[in-house]
Amino acid sequence: MMNCCGLLTLQKEQVPLKSIEVELEVRDHVATVVSTLNYENKEDKPLEAVFVFPLPGDAAVCHFSAKIGQTQIVAEVKEKQEAREEYDDALSCGQQAFLLEESEQSPDIFSLSVGSLPPGESASIRLEYVTELAVQADDGLRFCLPAVLNPRYQPQGSEGAGVQVTSVPASLVPYSLSFSARVSSPRPVSKVESNCSLDPLQYLSTDQTQATVKLAAGHKFDRDVELLIYYKDAHQPTAVVEAGQASAEAGTLMGDPVVMVSLYPEFPQSVMSSLASCGEFVFLMDRSGSMSCATNYSKQEETRISSARDTLLLLLKSLPMGCYFNIYSFGSTYEHIFPKSVEYSQKTMKEALKKVEQMDSDLGGTEILQPLKHIYSQPCIPNQPRQLFVFTDGEVGNTKEVIDLVKKNSGSHRCFSFGIGEGASSALINGMAKEGGGHAQFITGTDRMQPKVMQSLRFALQPTVVDISVTWDLPKEVSVTVLSPPITALFQGQRSLIYAQLSGQSSEAAEGCVTVKYSLAGHPSENQLHFSLRPAADTGLSVHRLCAQILIRFLEMEEREHRGQQDGGVKEKVVQLSVQSGVSSSFTAFIAVNKDNSEVIEGPLVRRNIPTPYGLRLKRCAALGMVGFSGFGSLMSASVARCKSDSQPIDDCGAKRRKVERVCRKTAVPDQPPRESLLQLVSLQEASGCWLLDPALAAALGKSSEEVEKSKPAKANSEVWATILALIWLHGLKMDAKDEWELLAVKAASWLCAQNAPCVTECVEAGNVLLGCSLKKEALGL
Repeated sequence: MMNCCGLLTLQKEQVPLKSIEVELEVRDHVATVVSTLNYENKEDKPLEAVFVFPLPGDAAVCHFSAKIGQTQIVAEVKEKQEAREEYDDALSCGQQAFLLEESEQSPDIFSLSVGSLPPGESASIRLEYVTELAVQADDGLRFCLPAVLNPRYQPQGSEGAGVQVTSVPASLVPYSLSFSARVSSPRPVSKVESNCSLDPLQYLSTDQTQATVKLAAGHKFDRDVELLIYYKDAHQPTAVVEAGQASAEAGTLMGDPVVMVSLYPEFPQSVMSSLASCGEFVFLMDRSGSMSCATNYSKQEETRISSARDTLLLLLKSLPMGCYFNIYSFGSTYEHIFPKSVEYSQKTMKEALKKVEQMDSDLGGTEILQPLKHIYSQPCIPNQPRQLFVFTDGEVGNTKEVIDLVKKNSGSHRCFSFGIGEGASSALINGMAKEGGGHAQFITGTDRMQPKVMQSLRFALQPTVVDISVTWDLPKEVSVTVLSPPITALFQGQRSLIYAQLSGQSSEAAEGCVTVKYSLAGHPSENQLHFSLRPAADTGLSVHRLCAQILIRFLEMEEREHRGQQDGGVKEKVVQLSVQSGVSSSFTAFIAVNKDNSEVIEGPLVRRNIPTPYGLRLKRCAALGMVGFSGFGSLMSASVARCKSDSQPIDDCGAKRRKVERVCRKTAVPDQPPRESLLQLVSLQEASGCWLLDPALAAALGKSSEEVEKSKPAKANSEVWATILALIWLHGLKMDAKDEWELLAVKAASWLCAQNAPCVTECVEAGNVLLGCSLKKEALGL
């Protein structure tokens, strides 16, 4: 195995990146992030340091500068090839230069090149970006500072070499992180949580609308830093008007004011009380090698793939009778359980669950494009809206191609995506959900996959919102240009953001109004917000930069759709907008050259790749005490070394990798533990919603068959009695996991009501006595 003592990279080279300092400022649901990367060359030759690292996929990178001694150099945004040539020319002339560019394959990966850092010299690189904060199922706003950059699987035959990543085990990352956050909002900040240890939250105002928080001392930058921010009255609609840049020309995006409107649709309770009983549900599950990683290193027996199997069990049990479904799984290849989607019944559910239990992380790489193409090639079923659920750890290299495919087929389905584990690509997960009119969820740290997935199933079962329109009522001297894409999906309690450019002059007291109208299950509804046109104070240009990023991403997608055609005007528009707004794009880069330094830096330039952490199966086996296992260490380390020397992602080493995986499973992982009681009970439910009275049910309830049979009222139907017992057990003893079983319990209650059984009350009373509960039948939904 690798020697930990003094190891800085796999080649045992020194690493010039010494520390990273991150300052986060959150204003309502927009985050501005300033990262300072501190470099020091302790070698006797000048260095070129190259750092490939992740950022949130929807981040708008808007500032890049370098400080060497007392000299501050602010980078300019230029066309990418021009910036690269300027960087190379500077290095060949012995000048210091700095280059920051976005990956052409994925907008959440950047590479930073620090060129000609002389021996003994230090440099500080300042990087700034703005990003929206996504709303989670529990109303928390999620910010993620990515640390882990997993190897991105590049499909065979795809263009480009992909991102070359230097990785070390997470525990050996040789640079430190300090992180602080300041939060301000019109509404009080109720709490801030994290997957990392935090110092106590400090309020800066008596009304608790401003607060600061820091990472606890001693944090190692060995995993993504996730922050969840909770406001009181989070569902209140808001609007922020931001003044334009004084130096920019009026009538342009940067010169005019812009408005960001945040709306939370609230649907009538009468409509929401009845969930849809139809739909085609297609589940696409990642079975690449990295899905064998532990979901939580404190619970080594639970892997991503085992959690995925449990999640599919809950999903299949919660589907309504009358719907259609299918399950696909993918790695380097893909499989499907049925040739096409089948009607949901006891027979098809049982057949699917049998296949699910056999699923393992044994399909190699992460090729998601081909199964998606196959799914979209299947004709849609009349009156059964297609709902696609995608589960992946996000280690793909062709992110933009995948998102483009989802967008192309957005009219035929809604896409719900789930990023599993550290390092999942936020660009992929958020992009698929956004273009597919669905919802994105991330499962990291100690998160359980099941409650988040079931929340998305509730969204999928909501009636589809149609006829969505947005209208503006503004003073006659003010005109509006909507910059964000049209709203294609609305869900109960989920935020919708609208960005618009405001042109013309208005008085300081002037007001505007925006109205969103839509139809839900034949019921016309609307949400309306009145707002002041007076620009807010101290917002900087964060909203303008988010607007610019939205337009840039739209134009980039348009350019990819028409690539190979004669007209190159779209790319020129992207470059022009990127340069004017100072926001990065796939066609531009930030370039800074230290032209004030009159001394030419001499000597051969040595390249040093800055490592990022990885967390593949190797780390899991080491954590299980397998470092000293005879023969295993040399097999794994040789395999890793071979992958890296061939410039292959670790996740796609074919048969050799799968051989290593089999060794891991046979030697390091004990037999599958017995299924926990909740999942055991759930596994016994019939597709119709009922339970059968048998010894397996009694065992799941923690009772003997005799006790269950003896307590049954004499006139009670066996299936009615069994189903009521299951509902009492869930409501009385498993309320902490209600998010996971609520939908299948609703199905069970509907089945009971349809039976019109004469002795439900007696069964509930007898069941309470047997299980030690005191529930009314109304509490069970009866």
